Amino acid sequence: MADDRSEGIARETFSNFDQISQYVDILRNRGIAWGLIGPRETDRLWDRHVLNSVAMADLIPEGSTLVDVGSGAGLPGVPLAIGRPDLRVTLLEPLLRRFNFLTQAVEELGLAERISVVRARAEDHDGRFDVVTARAVAPLPRLLTWCLPLMAGNGELLALKGSSAAGEIDQASSMLAKRRLSAEVLSVRAHPQAEATQVVRVRSAR
Repeated sequence: MADDRSEGIARETFSNFDQISQYVDILRNRGIAWGLIGPRETDRLWDRHVLNSVAMADLIPEGSTLVDVGSGAGLPGVPLAIGRPDLRVTLLEPLLRRFNFLTQAVEELGLAERISVVRARAEDHDGRFDVVTARAVAPLPRLLTWCLPLMAGNGELLALKGSSAAGEIDQASSMLAKRRLSAEVLSVRAHPQAEATQVVRVRSAR
């Protein structure tokens, strides 16, 4: 999918297109200069990063608190916060350079009232959230170890995955059974014309 076509799809997807466009400009410039986005990703920012991130938006209940683990350049947390103004988002990032990038980006985008940037590892953070998100952080068994303590009682994990999604659920089957959790692979899209995205959703099986 050509990125200009993806930008057009994003224009239809985001009611506040100017804000998400500003974020893409930040990724294209400072994100690449600081090494958070690869230079070869310049022409794929809209589809591979922004639309990929917000594909899960309809899975998130209204008014949720959300923590984005290992947020990196703010994906998927920042696009979700822009696309869903009802959410309260925490970007959790342990590395200083990425933390500084996120802090600056959130301030420039005028999102500081709805997005908190926290420098910490998931296993060291004691917050509880309705939704935990992760993108390209770790295989599911390790991700569960980090993310389950962050989930509120009826919370859920939404992990963006590729073709390995079903296999990772199999690898985590014993942990899921022990914790009485269910896991499923969902194919979702930010827009009917956008590429499909694989999301592993983990939540209580009770």
